[in-house]
Amino acid sequence: MLQQTQVATVIPYFEHFIERFPDVFSLAAAPQHEVMALWSGLGYYSRARNLHRCSQQVVADYHGVFPSDPALLAALPGIGRSTAAAVAVFSGSTRAAILDGNVRRVLCRAFGIDGYPGEKAVETTLWQKAESLLPQKNIEAYTQGLMDLGATVCTRSKPDCPACPLSAQCIALATGRVAKLPQRKPKKETPEKHVAMLLVLDGGQVLLQRRPEYGIWGGLWSLPEMEPGEQEAVVRKATAFGQIANCRPLSPFSHAFTHFRLRISPWLLQLKQRAISAAQHEMVWHELARLDEAPLPAPIRKLLQEFRPDRGDEPAPARAR
Repeated sequence: MLQQTQVATVIPYFEHFIERFPDVFSLAAAPQHEVMALWSGLGYYSRARNLHRCSQQVVADYHGVFPSDPALLAALPGIGRSTAAAVAVFSGSTRAAILDGNVRRVLCRAFGIDGYPGEKAVETTLWQKAESLLPQKNIEAYTQGLMDLGATVCTRSKPDCPACPLSAQCIALATGRVAKLPQRKPKKETPEKHVAMLLVLDGGQVLLQRRPEYGIWGGLWSLPEMEPGEQEAVVRKATAFGQIANCRPLSPFSHAFTHFRLRISPWLLQLKQRAISAAQHEMVWHELARLDEAPLPAPIRKLLQEFRPDRGDEPAPARAR
């Protein structure tokens, strides 16, 4: 959960997740949609899918006990080289180097390492430096101290250099480059993609479609999509779901992903009578009053909250039986 996400954001998700899945066996046995529902809103959903698959593999291959070898850990779904080393260090006192974002920042500044850390050559240099610094004993204290140094002292903005134990030998501090290291990723123009989403209501239910495993919001439930178009095209697409009583556009909005921005044009479609064929493959009708149980992307959940029956909005036509 802490990959790409701050601690303050993670804490409530972690607490709910651990309460529901207190051990690797309960997680491995759970259906994926339940795992995704507890991750809903946290983003980077491949982490949840990988975690689920990882638990199943640990139960199947290692009888529920995580291996202590970093190489075996790194072979599990969703566990990279640095995470594998951290797990091995703190669970088995294994002498292994980590290289999370905080550690990269400390090394880049302390040793004056130029270049964007995401580039292969720079990353290789950082790994070599991290491994060369490993102590022969007290690996847990060293690793925790290095992580905490980056998290609390050598921070990305406003680092507390006077309090840093490495200040006397820090090359970035000596050369006035603390604010410039590590170098940031070269900026590229963020592309924007456009999509129309159909908010199909039938009484107190909304039509949801399961997204593919890979890609944005992989494995979550979202709204049926189509290419942006005029109302006539929207109605034509929606007739597969039933007889339409009302069709109108809602306010468009954008959602930023890592590599692009998605411009969403939602359409509200209220049905007069549901078509029998509406529940197509990977589609389901879900109660608006039970949105909390659905594994929804955060922007879609926010949109649907406006139409919950307990909000007092204009009700949709009664659902045909």
